[in-house]
Amino acid sequence: MRQRWHFVRIPRVRQALPALAAMALLVLATACSSEAQNPQTAFNPRSDYANVGLDLFKLIIVLGVIIGVLVEVVLVYTAVRYRRKARDPLPPQIHGNTIIEVLWTTGPVIVVGAILFYTLPVIFSTQAPAPAGAMNIDVTGHQFWWEFGYPDAGVLTANEIHLPVGQTVNLVLQSDDVIHSFWVPALGGKRDAFPSHTNYIWLKADSVGEFPGQCYQLCGYSHGNMREKAIIQSPADFQAWLTAQQAPAVTPTDPTAAEGAQLFQTRGCSACHTINGTPAEGKVGPNLTHVASRSVIAGSILDNNAPNLRRWLSDPPGIKPGSIMPNLGLNDHELDVLVAYLQSLQ
Repeated sequence: MRQRWHFVRIPRVRQALPALAAMALLVLATACSSEAQNPQTAFNPRSDYANVGLDLFKLIIVLGVIIGVLVEVVLVYTAVRYRRKARDPLPPQIHGNTIIEVLWTTGPVIVVGAILFYTLPVIFSTQAPAPAGAMNIDVTGHQFWWEFGYPDAGVLTANEIHLPVGQTVNLVLQSDDVIHSFWVPALGGKRDAFPSHTNYIWLKADSVGEFPGQCYQLCGYSHGNMREKAIIQSPADFQAWLTAQQAPAVTPTDPTAAEGAQLFQTRGCSACHTINGTPAEGKVGPNLTHVASRSVIAGSILDNNAPNLRRWLSDPPGIKPGSIMPNLGLNDHELDVLVAYLQSLQ
């Protein structure tokens, strides 16, 4: 006996549709909010270098969609047109079709050739030497933080790279240990930083703002914690920042901060860090002359505030595994005075 299946209608499905729609809108809003908080995307270009790369990427995407649609149309047509029907014998067995084989061989070659035709000029233009008059910025990768130097101004900083809008800059990429890869999506494509080798990126930012970046080359335990921030400023704001960074550290007048300055020298911090205008001349860790003026610390993974600074000083390897900065076993009082001192270094 053939079994019959009975389908039960559920009238309340229509009543549930508004709730499902509201839930979908909530998920979409959450996704948009998350992206707003983390705008690390190549679809938000803020430089000529980024615009060229995005234009090329869009072209490849369009070509890929066209080819994908054509392939799927042929596939569906073939599946429907030549499907096996009930009680039909096997279709004729043939060795091949010369025309089809020529088409699916030459077609991809033509497509790849077209992509190469548009790609080569972009490669040559972005790999060419920087234009005359470009401002050099040294970008050095360390495990696990980025160092930024402005050799013409004698400024050295970390975690945040400042750029003037409308001016061409030449990023001189190097590494102090292993292979890293500098990437701020809003500024353009990624490029590797090698030890004993120099790479370059030159670009001109076209709008102000702050944009996150990330080391893109696996470089150790805390590769995911090796981040950077690009701060694009007006020419006047950039020059004001550069001038402020050239000044030596101000001697603290607050007793707590003054005690922290002494502890900084005696606790071994000065062996790894430089603070201009003081005996601290270490070259292992970031230059801390104006560390309080930065918005982030610890390779850009923590906001620069007193609680986070205290947390970082209490156990650097616990926050960033593989960190060269050791746990010095600081007690509460030592943490208090060091935080006070570092926050005075504007």
